[in-house]
Amino acid sequence: MSYSVQNPTLPLAVYREVAVHLTQVDGVQTRLTPQTSQQFEYTLSQIESLEIEFSNPNDSQARSQVEKILAYYGDRFGAWTILSDLKTR
Repeated sequence: MSYSVQNPTLPLAVYREVAVHLTQVDGVQTRLTPQTSQQFEYTLSQIESLEIEFSNPNDSQARSQVEKILAYYGDRFGAWTILSDLKTR
C-alpha cells in the first residue's frame, strides 16, 4: 500500500530529511520523484512528490507514526497535499 504527498515549496534537503525520517519507521519505504516541469521556478521545489510505501498495509502503528512525522514537517514548512490516495501494490 502506498500514497504520494507533495509540498510544492519544500526544499530538496528537507524532502530528503523527511524521506529518511520516514524510513526509520519499520515497514516504510520512500521514493522521491524529481520535478518534471521544464521551466525553472526558484520558489518551487526540485521534488515533485514523495511516495510512501507500507510493507504491511494493516500496520496502524506505522501509519500513525508516518502521519505524525508528516504533521511535524507540515507545521514547520506548510501543509502537505495528498496526490494519490492509499493504493495496494
